[in-house]
Amino acid sequence: MSRISADDVRKVADLARLALPDDKIATYTGQLERILDYVAHLEAVDTEGVPPTTRAVEVVNVTREDRVEATPVREALLDLAPQREGDFFRVPKILAD
Repeated sequence: MSRISADDVRKVADLARLALPDDKIATYTGQLERILDYVAHLEAVDTEGVPPTTRAVEVVNVTREDRVEATPVREALLDLAPQREGDFFRVPKILAD
């Protein structure tokens, strides 16, 4: 006996706001049935003692030490500004008094 009916596929498609043509309903019914079979197969696997994970391969973020370094282009960049005030860019006032 099939666990997924054509009406189930139509209901899921409607909930997902998908317009499925009637000639594809049987195809998707079979595909969803096979997906459920696969999930049942996975549920049979003994996972006792296996820690939960978010990915199959652990990803390690490689970071470097955060340190301040002088840049040789600082003055050149500040000189490119239309207006400069000391070590800052001068910009038009945008807030009302």
